[in-house]
Order: sequence, then C-alpha cells, then structure tokens
Amino acid sequence: MDQLDIARWQFGITTVYHFIFVPITIGLSVLVAILETAYVRTGKEPYKRATKFWGKLFLINFALGVATGIVQEFQFGMAWSDYSRYVGDIFGAPLAIEGLLAFFLESTFLGLWIFGWDRLPKRVHAATIWVAAIGTVLSAYFILAANSWMQHPVGYQINEDTGRAELTNFPAVLTNSTTLGAFPHVVFAAFMTAAALMIGVCAWHLGRGRNQDVMRPSLKLAAWVMLVAAVGTVISGDIQAKIMTEQQPMKMAAAEALYDTVAPASFSVFTIGSLDGKNEVFSIRVPRLLSYLATGSWDGEVEGINDVQRAEEARYGPGNYRPSVPVTYWSFRLMIGTGLAAAAVAAGLLFLIGRPGRWLIGTMRGARRGRSATGAAPISPTAAGPAGSVGTGDGGWGSHVPRWLWRVAVWAIPLPILANSFGWIFTEMGRQPWVVYGALRTADGVSPSVSGATIVLSLAVFTLLYGALAVVEFGLMVKYAKAGPEAVPSGAEDETTADGRPLAFAY
Repeated sequence: MDQLDIARWQFGITTVYHFIFVPITIGLSVLVAILETAYVRTGKEPYKRATKFWGKLFLINFALGVATGIVQEFQFGMAWSDYSRYVGDIFGAPLAIEGLLAFFLESTFLGLWIFGWDRLPKRVHAATIWVAAIGTVLSAYFILAANSWMQHPVGYQINEDTGRAELTNFPAVLTNSTTLGAFPHVVFAAFMTAAALMIGVCAWHLGRGRNQDVMRPSLKLAAWVMLVAAVGTVISGDIQAKIMTEQQPMKMAAAEALYDTVAPASFSVFTIGSLDGKNEVFSIRVPRLLSYLATGSWDGEVEGINDVQRAEEARYGPGNYRPSVPVTYWSFRLMIGTGLAAAAVAAGLLFLIGRPGRWLIGTMRGARRGRSATGAAPISPTAAGPAGSVGTGDGGWGSHVPRWLWRVAVWAIPLPILANSFGWIFTEMGRQPWVVYGALRTADGVSPSVSGATIVLSLAVFTLLYGALAVVEFGLMVKYAKAGPEAVPSGAEDETTADGRPLAFAY
C-alpha cells in the first residue's frame, strides 16, 4: 500500500472506533435525564437508583469518547495536512462553536450533576443532566455540519491565491440540506444504540431475577425508545437517501450495484454476481423499491454507475469516479440489517412481557404439560408469587420469558453499534474519490511530506492506544453493569403505593 492507502486506513480505523462511544453518549444522556425526571416527579426510589446506575455507565463511556476524540484530531494534522489546510476556514466556525458551546455545556453541567447529588435541589439537579444532554446533541449537530460540508459543500468560495476554501455564508453551512437530513438520522440511531445497551444489561439481570425494581422500568423504557427510534431512523434514512441521490448519484448507484440506468428500479436485498454487473448469478429483489427510495416515486428513474461515470468525466475531467462497489453495496445492507435486527429483539421482548406474550407462553407451557390449549390459564399474579409480578415464581418478573431470549438481548447489544459503523463506512467510502465532493480529491488531501512509514508507525501507536482504551472501557462497563444499582436504602423495600402494592413492583 502507498501513503494514501495507509492514511485512509488510519482515518477509517480511528473514526469508526471513536464513533462507537459517541452514539452511546448521546442516547444515554437523554435516557438518564428521563429516568431522573421520573424520580423527581414520582419520588420513587427505584428511579433514583436507576438514574445513578445508568449514569455511571454513561460517564464511563463519555470519558472514553472524549479520549478517542482527542486522539482522532492528531491524525488530521499529521496525515491529512493538505485537507486540513483546504477546509480549515470552513470547519473553524462549527467546530469552534462545538468546543466552546456544546462541549462546555456537557462538561460543566456534567460536573454539577456528578457532584450535586443531595447538594442541589432535586429539580435543579435534574435540570443539569438535561442541559448536559442538550449539549451532547448540539455537539453532534455542529460536527455533522462540518462533515455534511464534505458531502455537499455550500456557503464558500475558492481563494485563487491560496487554493483554500473560504467561508462566505455560515448560516448556509449550518442549514445545509445534507446536515438537516443527516442529523435526525444520526440522533435516532444514537437512541437505538443506547437503548440496545440498556436492554442487554436489563436482560442480564432479569434473566437471573436480580434488581427487578430497577431493571423492569429500564427495560420498558429502553424497548419503547428502541422501537420509536427505529421508526425515526427508517423515515429519516428515507429522506436522506433522496437527498443523497440528488447530490451524489454515484453513491446511490453504487449502493445498489446498479450499472445501467433503469426505470422503475428494484431494490436487491441480496445479490451474487460479477463486479462489473454484467453477470448476475442469484438475486432477491423488491420491485420498484429503489425508485421510491431514490426519487419518491415508484416509477422513478435511477441513474446507473456507467451513466454517472460519463457525466462525472464530462464535468470534472478524466478519471475513475466509481467507489468500491462491493464495500458500498454490502455496508448499506449490513447497516439496514443490523439495525432492524436490534429493533426486532426489542419488539420481541415487549411482546413477551406484555399480556399477549404472557398468555401465549402460558398456553404453550400448559400444552406441553398435557393440558388443552383452551384449558391453559394465563400466568397470573397469584400464581407468580409477589403481587404484581409476572412469572412462574422461580425468577420473579419476566421469568416466563424464555431464557434464550434474555441471552439474545445481551448479545444484541453490538447490533446498533455495527449499524452505525457500516453506515459511516458507506457514507465515507461511497463518496470516493472525493474527500470534499466535487471540490477536493482524496489523493490531494493527504500530507505530502509525511512518509508511509511514519503513518504506519502512528497507526501502530493508535492501535495499541485504542486497544488499551478498549480493554479499560469494556472492563469497566462489564464490571459496573454486572454489579447493578446501589443497594436499596434502608426502609425503601417496605414502601407501598396508594393501592397497597410493594413499591418494587409498581412499574
């Protein structure tokens, strides 16, 4: 590999690794704020314990996200100096605001939240985590504004003397249509990522009958957030696809491995064929779906790779404007597939812990014991044990859920993380050969004075550093996730609700 290939590998590895932590931070900050708000409004101790428990995992992840973000910045100045020089005037404004405003809100109010327990009034303390959560979301917006400028540069002019892009319209950068399409998609995906983590940890505890007063409401909250966010991700993704087709037709064509322009265009769920698109061995397709995704019409025309290549050559001069088709094709499908799989796990858990699921499991168990389906009674609170709990009595709430499904929920934690990673790989690889679409080629953004050996050395250092951080992150998250929430305060286990039910089962 030459210097450019090594620099691209370094950028890809550091960026994908950093973005493992970002969506968890965004999503968990809001979920923790919701739980503390529930505690302030109801005064129920389990909500306070849930807030502190998930807040601890949030803080661990936040610290690692900051560390990996700082390291990521080093590579821009070292391996991509020409790129940094070209975009510096544009990126300076949104990234400065991100650091001075958004990160200031995050760090300052997180400090107040951490040290303000039992020192600040409840409502003021809850407000601090909401301000910190708003800071994380704003931080994402300003960073996405910078990235979206690479996808669709607006509000600038080229200085002929310096060869740099110079900012002429900052509001245009902040209201870039690409930013407005990408922001909700990324935020909804972040909620899915945090919800998957919460669901998996709850599943680990509930499968063992532990900490049910905290894990039960946390599971319900996370599962509903997952499903709502999944719907939002699909809708925002559809909007983003249409924007992408208009601005980067080659990326959409490569995402489908569509070589010839067609109307209407089908969407291939799975295709095996030659890389040039001339031979197709096997394919599963949804008729007209690609036309709708790209144009909003079921009969819309979608340009193929060959036609877009000719148009790009006519506009920008001779060259290969095709990205890696296998990478874009499969990263697009893996992004969708892993995201939908995570949502399916959440839907399955919500169904089984609800009344229809309890009835179904009870009926199936009754049938296995030799009773007729009509004679099998649903699991009832009386049969389950403690008032208001659900199960067979051996594991408390949720013990009727098949144990394998709890395991699936735990192993599903990485699914949205993978979806995020595949999404960013698709976004960045599908834009090639441009680092700033239509303005600066990737080959022209690499540092001319830095040798490939130097980049390899820095990549090795980054790999070792990130490996050490991964061990620390994973170890701390697993340790505190398994430890569970803090012990029930003295006397709290005896509290009851207005109807006399134990507080632990009143969720």
